[in-house]
Amino acid sequence: MAFVRKLTTERLAVAILFVMLFAIAVRVPVDTDTWWHLRSGERIVETGQIPHTDPFSHTRLSHEWIDHSWGSQMILYTAYDLFGGGTEPGDAGNIGLALLTAALATAGMAPVYLMCAGNAYLRAFAVVLGAAAAAVFWSPRPQMFSFVLGAVVLYLLHLYKRRGIDRLWLIPLLMAVWSNLHGGFAIGFIFMVGALAGEVLGNLFNPEDERVVRWGRLRKQALVLVVSVPAVVLNPYGLTMLAYPLRTVQIGVLQDYIQEWASPNFHDPTTWAFALLLLGVLAAQGLDTRRIDWTDLALVAGTGFMALSSARNIAVFAIVATPVLTRAIDGWLTDRGWQIVPARRARGARLAINWLLLAVITLAALAQIVLTLNSADMEKVQRANLPVEAAAYLHDTPPPGAMFNAYNWGGYLMFAAPDVPVYVDGRTDLYDDAFLREYLKTTYLQDNWLDRLKEQSIGFVVIEADSVLASGLRDHADTWQEQQFDDGRSVIFVRQEG
Repeated sequence: MAFVRKLTTERLAVAILFVMLFAIAVRVPVDTDTWWHLRSGERIVETGQIPHTDPFSHTRLSHEWIDHSWGSQMILYTAYDLFGGGTEPGDAGNIGLALLTAALATAGMAPVYLMCAGNAYLRAFAVVLGAAAAAVFWSPRPQMFSFVLGAVVLYLLHLYKRRGIDRLWLIPLLMAVWSNLHGGFAIGFIFMVGALAGEVLGNLFNPEDERVVRWGRLRKQALVLVVSVPAVVLNPYGLTMLAYPLRTVQIGVLQDYIQEWASPNFHDPTTWAFALLLLGVLAAQGLDTRRIDWTDLALVAGTGFMALSSARNIAVFAIVATPVLTRAIDGWLTDRGWQIVPARRARGARLAINWLLLAVITLAALAQIVLTLNSADMEKVQRANLPVEAAAYLHDTPPPGAMFNAYNWGGYLMFAAPDVPVYVDGRTDLYDDAFLREYLKTTYLQDNWLDRLKEQSIGFVVIEADSVLASGLRDHADTWQEQQFDDGRSVIFVRQEG
C-alpha cells in the first residue's frame, strides 16, 4: 500500500512521459539497413563464428570485413527470432524488432531525464522535445545501442561533475562492451574529450565558478579517457577497431549521396524538432543570467556542429542539448521565483484519479502498440517501402548470372533472398569510396555503363522502377528484358544475350 500512495502528480507525469515515449518509439521496421544486420546476426548465431571476411556479396566476397556491429546483430536477430522470425512482410519477428527498438529508445532517454534540471514538468517538456528530435533515427539498427550507451556515458560524467558521485570507473567497461556492439563508440570519446576540454577551459578562464571540476579531480577524468582507449581494443578485430570510425567518415560518397550522412534538410518536417531544440538552447542561454558552463558550451557546440554537418548525429546532439536546455530554463525561472513546488503526497480522490489516469494512458499506449504491430498493417507498410515482390521473385526463381542491385535495397535482398549474392549494400566501409563511385557511374549512365555491366558479368539488375538506370535499360530492350511487379516501384532487368 505504501507504493500505491507514492503516485504523486509529479510522479504521474514522469510515468506518463515514459509510457508515451515507449509507445511513440514502436514503429514498423522499414529501414533497409536493418535487414543486412539481421542476416549477419542470423549467420553468427547459426555458425557461432564472427565474420572477418565478407560472405554476402559477389563483388567483395572473401574481402576483409570488420563487422563492428556483430554483438548488436546477434541481439537484433535473437529478438526477431524470439517472436517467430520469418522472411515475409508482416511476419511476427517484426514485433520483436519494434519492441526492442522502443525499449532501447526509452532506455536512452532515461539518463537524459536524470541529467535534466528543474521539476518533473520542465524535465518532461524538454525530454519530449529531445525525443522528438532524436526519434528521426530510431530504427532497429545497431545505432540504437550507441544511443543508449552514449546517454549513459554522459550521465556518468554528469554525476562526477554536478553531484560529486564517482562512477567513472564504469566508463572503460562500457567502452569495451560498446566496441563489440557498434562502431559508434566514438561518441563516447567525443563526450569524454568534450567534457575534459570544457573543464580545462573552465579552470583557465573561470576558476571561481563552483561548477568547474578542479584540477585535482580532473586528473581522474583524463585517466578514464586514457584507459578507455585500450578498452576498445577488447573486440574480435583488436587494434583495427580503433581506426574504424575515421575510416568510415573518410568515405566521401557517404556525405555526397546518402541522406542520413548529409546535412539536415529543414524543409523536411521531421527535422523541425531538432531545429526547435537548437534554437531553444540558444534562446534559453540568452535568458539565463548565469553564463553557460564551459563543458556545456563545448559539448553543445561540438555535437551541434556534428548534427548540422550530418543528420545522423541529431540524436547525439539531443542527448547533450536536452539537459542543457533545462538548466538554462530552470535558472531563468528560479531568478523570477516562478517555481512549482511539487506535492509530497497524493491522497483520497486525487490519488485515485492519478492511478486511473495512469491506467487509462497505459491501456491507450498498449492499444496503439497493438494497432501499429498488427500483421496486416505491418505487411502493408513494408510492401510500400521495401522491394518485397522483387525479393520473392529472386528467392523462388533467380535469373542466371550475377546481380546488380540498388544500394538502398541490398540489405533487404540479402535477407529476403539469401541465396543470391548482392552487388552492393549498406556496408559502405566494406565497399570503400572508389567502388561506390564506380557503382554510381553505372546507376547514372556514365562512362560506358553498359560495357561495365557486361565486363562484370551482370546477368540481371534489380532497381527502382523510376530510376535513371531503369530508363537507360529500357532503351536497350533488345538486350535487357524487363520484369515488372505489382508494387509499382521495383523492376528486374534480365540480360538476353550470352
